[in-house]
Amino acid sequence: MEQPDGHRYLIDPHLDFIRSEGLPIHEDFGLDLLSLEVAPWPRLGAAGAYALVKGRGDFLDMYVLELPPGGETEPQRHLFEEVVYVLSGSGSTTVETPWGTRSFEWGEKSLFALPLNASYSHFNASGSQPARLVSVTNLPLVLKAFHNLDFVFANQYTFRDRFGDERFFRGEGEFIPIRPGRHQWETNFVADLSSFELREWKARGAGGTNIMFVLAEGTMHAHVSEMPVGTYKKGHRHGADFHILPVTGEGYTLLWYEGDQDFRRVDWRHGSVYAPPDMMFHQHFNVSTAPARYLAVAFGGLRYPFSEDKRRTFTGMDVSVREGGRQIEYEDQDPRIHALYVDELHKRGIPLRMDEVPVPTPGG
Repeated sequence: MEQPDGHRYLIDPHLDFIRSEGLPIHEDFGLDLLSLEVAPWPRLGAAGAYALVKGRGDFLDMYVLELPPGGETEPQRHLFEEVVYVLSGSGSTTVETPWGTRSFEWGEKSLFALPLNASYSHFNASGSQPARLVSVTNLPLVLKAFHNLDFVFANQYTFRDRFGDERFFRGEGEFIPIRPGRHQWETNFVADLSSFELREWKARGAGGTNIMFVLAEGTMHAHVSEMPVGTYKKGHRHGADFHILPVTGEGYTLLWYEGDQDFRRVDWRHGSVYAPPDMMFHQHFNVSTAPARYLAVAFGGLRYPFSEDKRRTFTGMDVSVREGGRQIEYEDQDPRIHALYVDELHKRGIPLRMDEVPVPTPGG
């Protein structure tokens, strides 16, 4: 903020920087990333836009990158982490490692992370179709902490521990068993999130499955969860910054703060994104004829939680609020929630598959 006498205060180095790039900056509660307007992005040599969701918190932002047919980005190197999800198209990414160049090929619904401060470039494999990627980054944290562009974009330090095993760039990885809801897969690249094997997580409700990812030994968190047909997950809450990116199926999410009389509804499918604001309860519902799967990206993971709030999230995410946790059990939820879901399934001719769950009904 600049005053008439030229003095500045309440400065946000992150917002100053992204405004200086001359790209569209889209900001809303939720966004359709596949239809988002993009513009030429000289720094990357492609097209792009910033996509800022209301519940992004203080540490994260998100951008959309569009590669033209046959296009490639300028080489990039930066002192912030990013997790990339492929919205459409196919291509490849090359990463310069201490042991030489590593490349991997990606397609729609691939997931990967760029090792911290590694030089990399993206390439579009199609000569006729654009490729669109979305990246969640911790650039706001880094720029607010250092507010020096040369330090962030021209730093030559090599973080040798961030590259991991060479096979991590080939889509291979290592399963790390913890317990349901916390099982992890360590890698740098997942070729197809829609078919990746998930693990049972009964405590989250109705036959759901999930897996957490450790990507490029980073502090960024990612996990994938799936709901079977005719089911929904239990309500829960956590701090801001979990960016929800649907992968398969379609559905909706209800959001509310404790004490609210009404719900806010977000409808979603592949290409959508939203982020529940800080400590806002939310609950996910599958209304498609196939399992519904989504990706969640945040800052601070099970290996490196970073903040006390993330530590509480990962220890209390499937513990009832009655016991000090962050989850609402089915028997404790607002009766309207189940009734709304039954009505939604009836409209679509989809059978409810939650008879075994003790869900209250209005007036019951």
